[in-house]
Amino acid sequence: MTIQAVVFDAYGTLFDVYSIAALAEKHFPGKGALLAEQWRVKQIEYSQLRTLCSTYKPFWEVTQDALVFVCRKLKLELSFEAQNALMGQYAKLQAFPENLGVLEQLRSRGMKTAILSNGNPQMLDAVVKAAGMQGLFNHILSVDSVKKFKTAPEAYQLAPDVFGLATKNLLFVSSNCWDACGATWFGYTTFWVNRANAPLEELGVTPHGQGGNLTDVLHFLDKH
Repeated sequence: MTIQAVVFDAYGTLFDVYSIAALAEKHFPGKGALLAEQWRVKQIEYSQLRTLCSTYKPFWEVTQDALVFVCRKLKLELSFEAQNALMGQYAKLQAFPENLGVLEQLRSRGMKTAILSNGNPQMLDAVVKAAGMQGLFNHILSVDSVKKFKTAPEAYQLAPDVFGLATKNLLFVSSNCWDACGATWFGYTTFWVNRANAPLEELGVTPHGQGGNLTDVLHFLDKH
């Protein structure tokens, strides 16, 4: 196995989608963590449902729809101010603390890197800039170009196409187990960043590597 490039999921992998809980708590005391968790679940659910039904909307709009729904479900009054603040936070989500150093190490090793994300280009450009990660990726790939969210094959095909490499020579890294499993089915070499020490999805497929944070990706590459 020869890994020639590393492809990262963005949300949950490079950028902490649950860091938004602190801001949510200011607007909805006692409900911030619950809102952040349910918002993320509904965001993913909507992206998958829209792909299944061929009714694509940009991820920014999907994310906003999920926020509105969850606030209604939790009986929280979502003001225009709160909605703008929470959505604006998505443009500057916190990166996990080890990520910048790992990306810099990959760059120093001469390893090619990319982001492959459900996020639309404007979202990705903003969050990468806010995290100080400009120049650390050879490509920032958005499924917006194929109008289908992961785990659609058309979405996963973006990275092998842009690198001109076989999927087995690409290491796909995600903290979302469903995403890592989907990429494994597609043919990538895969690594699941299991930050929450969660159980493996019951899908009959196992990512090629697993670790607790992004630093473990470097150890995996050392062995492969």
